[in-house]
Amino acid sequence: MQKALPLLPDGASIILNSSVVGSKGLPINSVYSATKAAIRSFARTWTTDLKDRRIRVNAVSPGSIDTPGLSGLLGSSETGQQRLKNISNNVPLGRLGTADEIAKAVVFLASEFCNSDRLPDSRKTLRRDGEAPRPISASSADFP
Repeated sequence: MQKALPLLPDGASIILNSSVVGSKGLPINSVYSATKAAIRSFARTWTTDLKDRRIRVNAVSPGSIDTPGLSGLLGSSETGQQRLKNISNNVPLGRLGTADEIAKAVVFLASEFCNSDRLPDSRKTLRRDGEAPRPISASSADFP
């Protein structure tokens, strides 16, 4: 980040990749969860640090995403498939997210439309999991 900042023009957009585990306490994921929470904290802090340059900083915090990596991790065993079903059942939409959905959120956050001057209240968390938006500090937006 320190090396990239001088290369970014005023009004640029920085989008960090976090995870829903940064907001939820999940068993056996304490270190991973802490690092993802730190990324969300960086987004909030850098937003205020970079406000004079009008650089927007956002953190995208997806939940479980249907990827080949997740499929490989869970495997095709009955146990893996049951775990996948349990994960899906804990999402209000009843399914995993897709990489395309996350990519669309990132494109939106990077766009000129997603500018605090154009949005009535850009200090909200965008949520894919069906919960209502909630206020957050600074003007970063998350997509958990």
